[in-house]
Amino acid sequence: MMLIDNNTQVAVCYTDEGDKAALQQLANQLGLRFYHSLAAQPTEAFLLTYRDNCLKLLDKQLLKKGGLMVEIEPRAGEQRSFPAPKQGALAQALGKSKTVVDATTGWGQDSLYMFRMGYQMQCIERSPVMAALLHDGFNRLAQCAWVQSLNLAVPQLLVGDAIAILTGLTTKPDCIYLDPMFPPKPKKSALAKKPLQILHDLVGYDTDKEQLFNCALQATGKRVIVKSPDYAKPLGEKPSESFQGKLVRYDVYQV
Repeated sequence: MMLIDNNTQVAVCYTDEGDKAALQQLANQLGLRFYHSLAAQPTEAFLLTYRDNCLKLLDKQLLKKGGLMVEIEPRAGEQRSFPAPKQGALAQALGKSKTVVDATTGWGQDSLYMFRMGYQMQCIERSPVMAALLHDGFNRLAQCAWVQSLNLAVPQLLVGDAIAILTGLTTKPDCIYLDPMFPPKPKKSALAKKPLQILHDLVGYDTDKEQLFNCALQATGKRVIVKSPDYAKPLGEKPSESFQGKLVRYDVYQV
């Protein structure tokens, strides 16, 4: 998998919050243009900046909307106890797994859900911009009182080519989880949610998902889970079992 962030779309900008020097260092690390203020009139479509004590990605056309961050709080309908009950299609697909590698982390919501259910998580992200947002989110998670009181290890973030990272694993995880970016449904449908739209703008579709799937089969200790839109065909041959969620399907391939 190539790192395909479109650097012409993203810049780092200081907006009177957070550590200006840290933002400038982040821009240098990512190879992005740094703006000292919005008054400099950035030309890029998206801006990385600190707002509300966290790193956010702002859509320049929607600056007043607050921006997007890695959400570490439980999603609507999830219980806040730890570990959260292992219920629903994803928990069924995970089975008796204990260690999970999310090879396509994105905004991290599935990884964080699995973490809250008690799974030991490693997260791979190939987009340096998304990785910076995840790093900030996992750092905030580590500072949560309940995480510290339970002495929990937050998800480990690995940045780079998922195929290379999986190939180099020294210990096989119980499960490798894949949530590749599929092209939209051919028929007319509602627009994707904003975070997914932005993720697509930054990294595109996963054109190498078949190669990643085959690599995951070799790297896993017990199973591979592929999360797919309900309209998509299975990524591999016939899965060992499938579990249907709302608009998505979890195909399980046991090895």
